[in-house]
Order: sequence, then C-alpha cells, then structure tokens
Amino acid sequence: MPTASPSPTEPGRYVKRPTVPLPADARVLTGAKAWVRAAETAADRAAGRAPLLVVDAYPGADLPLIAEAVAEALPQWHLVDVEEAAALPIELIDARIADNLTDDRVFGVLSHAAVDSFYDAERLDKLAVEVDGDDRPVVLLGWGADLVARRTGAPYALVLADMARWEIQLRQRAGAANWRAENPDEDQLRKYKRGFFVEWRVADRHKRTLFDRVDFVLDANAIGAAEGHPREAGMITGDAFRAAVANAAHAPLRVVPFFDPGVWGGQWMKRKLDLDPSKPNYAWCFDCVPEENSLLLEDADGAIVEIPSLDLVLTQPKALLGERTYARFGAEFPIRFDFLDTMEGGNLSLQVHPFTDYIHQTFGMHYTQDESYYLLDAGDDAVVYLGVKDDVDKDAMLEDLRAAAAGERPFEAERHVNAFPAKKHDHFLIPAGTIHSSGANSMVLEISATPFIFTFKLWDWGRVGLDGIPRPVHLDHGEANFAWERDRTWTEANLVNRVEVVSRGGDGAAEEGNVEERTGLHELEFIEVRRHWFSEQAAHDTEGTVNVLNLVEGDEVEIVSPTGAFAPYEIHYAETFIVPAAVGPYVIRRTARSRSERFATVKASVRGTGAGASEA
Repeated sequence: MPTASPSPTEPGRYVKRPTVPLPADARVLTGAKAWVRAAETAADRAAGRAPLLVVDAYPGADLPLIAEAVAEALPQWHLVDVEEAAALPIELIDARIADNLTDDRVFGVLSHAAVDSFYDAERLDKLAVEVDGDDRPVVLLGWGADLVARRTGAPYALVLADMARWEIQLRQRAGAANWRAENPDEDQLRKYKRGFFVEWRVADRHKRTLFDRVDFVLDANAIGAAEGHPREAGMITGDAFRAAVANAAHAPLRVVPFFDPGVWGGQWMKRKLDLDPSKPNYAWCFDCVPEENSLLLEDADGAIVEIPSLDLVLTQPKALLGERTYARFGAEFPIRFDFLDTMEGGNLSLQVHPFTDYIHQTFGMHYTQDESYYLLDAGDDAVVYLGVKDDVDKDAMLEDLRAAAAGERPFEAERHVNAFPAKKHDHFLIPAGTIHSSGANSMVLEISATPFIFTFKLWDWGRVGLDGIPRPVHLDHGEANFAWERDRTWTEANLVNRVEVVSRGGDGAAEEGNVEERTGLHELEFIEVRRHWFSEQAAHDTEGTVNVLNLVEGDEVEIVSPTGAFAPYEIHYAETFIVPAAVGPYVIRRTARSRSERFATVKASVRGTGAGASEA
C-alpha cells in the first residue's frame, strides 16, 4: 500500500519536495554498485555471448559524465557512443527540422518524427554488425542506443537514463546546448522551442517503446545537475519503476513544484511558501504541469530517484486520466495548475490565447489553452484585465497596439480593455480569444488546459526580460484570435464570478454546513471547476476522470479512502494535488493537528468524461 508523504513540522507548511513511495522491497542503487548490477543482468542474459548493456539517454543527459561513471565501474567493458558513431551531421538535422522550428523566436510546429530520422541508417547497421561481432562486453550509450541493440538480434540489458524537462531548461540557461546542436549561447526561448516542438516530442515517442522492456532506470537529473542535488545519481530496477508508477496511479499524489522569477514577479510565494528570501522575486510556481515536473520515487531507506512525472502519464494513462479522458486526449495530462505572483510586483503581459482551430492549423496542437484566474489573495487595488470595452474602436486599438510594439508610445490598456476589481476567492474565466491580464498585487491560481506556451503577448508594459532582451510580442497571431464580441457587458455576464451553489449540507453530521459551488469554467471550455467549503470533511468521487485540486483555504487536510485503498495523504495550504481517476470515492477531512475552522478546495476535471457523462 502506498504510504503518505512525511509530515512537515507544523500544520499548513507547504512541502516543496513531495515523494512517491517505491515498493517496499525496492532499493535505490548508487555509484559503481548500480552499474555492476546492470552489467550482471546483461551477463546473465547473454547466454554464452559477449554481454551487451544499452544505456538509452534522454536528450539533455550529460553523456560524458555518464560515460565516465560507466568506465570507472566497468573498466573491462568496451564503451560505444552511438551518437558520435551514427548520428546525422547537425546541418542535416537542422535542415530536416527547419519547418518545425520556423523563423519565429517562440513558436514552431509540433514534430511527428521518430528518433531514427536523426541517424544514418547505414551507419546504424554497420555499428550493429561491429557490436554483434565483438568478443568484448559492450556498453552502447546515447539517445537512441536501443536502435543499434535491436539491430544486433542479441539479448541485452536496457537502462533508461531519464530526465525531466525542467532540469533540461535549467541546464540550457546555464549554457548547455540542445541535442548535438552548436547553440550554447543561443536565446533561451529558441532553445526551449527546439526542445518543445521537436526534441522532447521525438524523445517521448521513443521512450514509450522502452518502458515495458527497460531493466533499469537511471536518474540523469542528478548527473551534472544545473543547480546541484544533495544526493548521488540513483538507479532502480525496471520492475520497481513500473510498480511505483502503477501504484501512483491509484492514490493521491503531488508532483515536484518548481519556482521561477520573472519581470513582473512578486513576494507572496517567497513568504507564504518559505522560498529563498535572497531571490528578488518569484513569478511562477508550476505545481501541476506533468509534462515538465518531476516525481521523486523514495525507497524505505529514504533514498530518492527523480523521474519525469510525464512517465506516469505515458505508462498509466487510463488509470490516471480515466478511460473517457484518455480517449479524448490520448496520453496527455490536459489540466494545468500554476501560480502567478504579482504581489508587490507588476502586471502580467496583456495577452490572448488561440482558438482551437487556429492552434491546430498553425502549430499542430489538437486543443488550446483555455484558462481561468482563481484569486488566492489580492491587494486592495488588484484588478484583472478581461475583455474589450463596450464601445471599443477596433481600428484604434490595433493602431495603438502596433505603435506600442514599435516603441512609439505606451499602450493605454484601460482605454480599450476592461479592468475588473479582484479580491480573494474571485474566479475569472478566460476562454480562448479573450484579451486578459492579471494586474499587480494579485496571487493567482491559474487553472488551465495544458498547451502552456501558446500565449500571444499584445503589450508588455514596455519591459524587457530578465535576460535584457525585449519580451516577444505576437500581434499578428493575437489579432487573428481576438473575440471582439467579448465586451464588458458579455464578459461581466459570462466570465466574472459565475458562482452557482450546487448543494448544501452533506452526508451526516460531519458534513453539515458544507457547500459545493460551481465556479466555472465557461461553456466553451472543457474544464469543470467546483469549490467545496467544509469544516470537518467533504466527500468526493473522481467519477472516472482525473481530479486536480488545490487547498485554497485552511491550513491542513488529509485525503482518505473510504475503503482503505490507500494510506491517508496529507495536504497543506496552497498545495496542488492529483487524484487519479482510478481512485474513485475519496474524502478530504481536517487533520488532528489542524488549527483552521474552515476549509475550501477547488477541484478541476474534464467536463463530460465522468461516469455519469452522456453516452451521446
């Protein structure tokens, strides 16, 4: 049975490194012992041949350091760098992906390539023949190393050296290049674009072919880590990996949040979430973005292996997402929760997100970034910019935006765009096509669909990025996606605090006084959000689709299973947590240590995919 995360020393304290338990008998291997264990597996499988060990590494992994560790632990083994031996010249790779990268600084087109398109097939075949004829034990290393091993026809042991996208981004900011690219000094937005639209898509597609066969998983995040890690790089068996993610898909969990500064960043998270006080600000916290977050798998001795939380999505999509949600989105986690902190900071950029047809036709993404702002906190002067004025002059507004983008004069936002006062627990709905921005002195819980880079900035208040480069503005994309009919009258009626009481009371005395409210989202958006107020406990049911929640009021609660299917799982104020579809019924209740009198959660799910959804 999965165990709960360790409790912090005081109720309500935000946990920044939540863990997921490994099976009770699994242990994290480190150092030479890990590589010797992998080599022994390869030797046991060799059946009289020279043993073959394959280390297939996610692009961004530090291959020289991995090679150094292998050579030190296995000095008698012949190490072959598959990338050096068989990858195409970078100039040819660049030409092949040019249409995906485009000339834009931010946006590209999603790639559908496979990893073998980056390799010379003849050289792969030649390398396979050389390896098959080698009487020495061989280690194949590199992204796509499995391509060579499968060509040999020989038995082998397979190690996946896996990495989370967030760690890759940190390394790129510190000067790392993209896979085999000669771009260490390139603009970080362009590095990210190459990863998002090409490398990570191809790598995840390749990785899905390995999960069922992998013998070991290596934590490549800890090898050459950008910001250092207080642990050795660990390795676990493939069986332990598969069991851990299977268990995680049947119990509440949290992914590892990460925090980032920004030009408009604020001070709320620094104080409330106990972050580094020496940092000038924190703008973002991504605490439920499984495409980029990590999972920390912890053994009974407290040793940890870090894997991408995307591995959970890719290996357990039906249990995690639910059959209907999986049928609709595939193995993609469709809901994102993140924080936008402008307390004592500045306004977000004025922006708009693309309509579904536009994002599909232009970028190859099959759903769009509808979203909403839920106010965790707000200053007295907080506002949310949302929709255009009733009497907006389209031509004048576009002319002013172009003049601002050209540096001729600032854009007078409140001349054209509505500014609604915002207070704690307000909820503003933002379907694609709606012009919007959060103003200064707000702490926003952003609840949105996951395609998270498709933001068309219209005006950024004359700022440059933290790198000193002007932040990109995309007026042409923006203009093509303005829903001009969303004026103040329509916006106020449809998008501002559309709270509907669904039920009062509950099942028994413990739920007396409970209130369930529907707070959104708009009918054009696929996400449903419910808020539950309670003093003691509130009953929930996933109804066959994944639930994503945040404790927006109260210091500390625990999630429990009415049937004892999982151990109680503790949650603290402002923490986002995932309840997989497979969980079914669950209860959120105050803990024995809690000091709060009243609690509230907001819960997001995919509308129309629960057990009670229409069959039509």
